[in-house]
Amino acid sequence: MKKGEKRKKMLLKIGYDMFITRGYENTSVDEIIEKAQIAKGTYYYYFQSKEQMLEEVIDMMIDSETEMAKQIIQTDIPVPQKIIGILTSMKPTEAEQPIKNTLFKGENVLMHHKVRNKLIDTLTPLLSEVIKEGVDEGIFKCDNITERVKMLLILSDGTFNEGAFSEQDIHVFIDITEKLLGAKNGTMSFIYDLIDKSDMEAVE
Repeated sequence: MKKGEKRKKMLLKIGYDMFITRGYENTSVDEIIEKAQIAKGTYYYYFQSKEQMLEEVIDMMIDSETEMAKQIIQTDIPVPQKIIGILTSMKPTEAEQPIKNTLFKGENVLMHHKVRNKLIDTLTPLLSEVIKEGVDEGIFKCDNITERVKMLLILSDGTFNEGAFSEQDIHVFIDITEKLLGAKNGTMSFIYDLIDKSDMEAVE
């Protein structure tokens, strides 16, 4: 690794740690510079702004999660467990929640959109590979797998990450998933336990 690449990686690690422990809004560029013991010009050589650093920190997180997901694909476990493993590995850890929460603030809507698209682009081929394995095993019966997976990811993101949703929404999404993949009823019921229900509407 070249010296410049090593320094940038070091800066991203410092930014990652400070965004988690202090919060993105409570961390200043000057504090990052002080922690890294570099000149301000050096920081701006690598990052035009703190926002760019945040975006690259998130890219770093996604790259790390992707490597974990690829390892899961190579394991000899049943297809449903592979799907669970991939979806779980591509989520921020509990410690990383402050970074994820930053994306949902109004001023970061454009970055949120970019990260969302990158996640879908990253997840689509990973999940498609496993769905193809499921087709070979007779678990799923469908064609145009890549397009179906992408549609499901977009629907999932729009339903569960863009506001409140209901218990019925979860069950309908599972039903749609099974029909779209040509799976038997109940095959994808495990999805229920994967969904973050913190925004689920209270039952009246």
